[in-house]
Order: sequence, then structure tokens, then C-alpha cells
Amino acid sequence: MKITVFKYQDLGQERLYEILKLRLEVFVVEQKCAYQDLDNKDEKALHLVGEENNKIIAYTRIFRKGDFFKNSSIGRVLVKKEYRNKDYGRIIMRRSIEKLKEDPKEEKIELSAQKYLLKFYSELGFEKKGEEYLEDNIPHVKMILKI
Repeated sequence: MKITVFKYQDLGQERLYEILKLRLEVFVVEQKCAYQDLDNKDEKALHLVGEENNKIIAYTRIFRKGDFFKNSSIGRVLVKKEYRNKDYGRIIMRRSIEKLKEDPKEEKIELSAQKYLLKFYSELGFEKKGEEYLEDNIPHVKMILKI
């Protein structure tokens, strides 16, 4: 899997369309969760796009400290269903963490993890902070990685 980092303005219409389509496929259709994916935050994010055979198969978006949150953050983490169990989730998460570590001002990375992925994120070094909460009717847990 080849991972490329894009600023919003460099995504291009076709790539942005494919990313949004994949986000809807995973978070809305597959997880049966109606929520507002287009949240006016994509413009400030860096977009990590994983491709294989010119198809987008994995994705995250990251924010620097202070862009929207107190800490830097990783969100919209996904791997296309037929490419799961190939370690692509770990690969794109590690690259997302590396990208945030490039800035010496970054101290912590925060994410809102779906509860069933707690073990996955813990294996990447994230620690659970606080109690479980519902986000879009799905159990989530705040997690922090100190860098």
C-alpha cells in the first residue's frame, strides 16, 4: 500500500469524491450510522490516503495541535472492507503518528476511538482516558498517545 499525504487543496475533485464515497461506505452504510460526515474540518486537515492498484483502500485525516482541538488528533480512520486483516490499519495509523511527530511542538495525539477498536489503538500506544461515551449512537472512548 502506498500512502500519500495531501493538503485539502491538493486532493483534486476525483480523489476527494472517492474519499468521501469511502467514508460514507464505511461509517454510514456499513456501520448503519446516520451522521454529518461533512463537518467543515476537511479543509484544515492533512489527508493520508492509502492506495493499492490506483484504488483508495485506507484513509485518515489528521489535525495539528490547536487546529480544532487542544491536542493534535487523528480521525476518520478506515480501511475498505475487503482489504481488512492485511495490517493496513496499523500501517496508515503508524504513518499518521509519524507525520504528527514531525512537528516538535506536538506533545499528545488524541482520538475518539470506537470502543470495539480499543485493543487496536492500545497496541499502537494509545491509552484510554475517561469513561465511555456515545458519539453518533456508537460507544466511543477518548484515547491519548504521548509523543
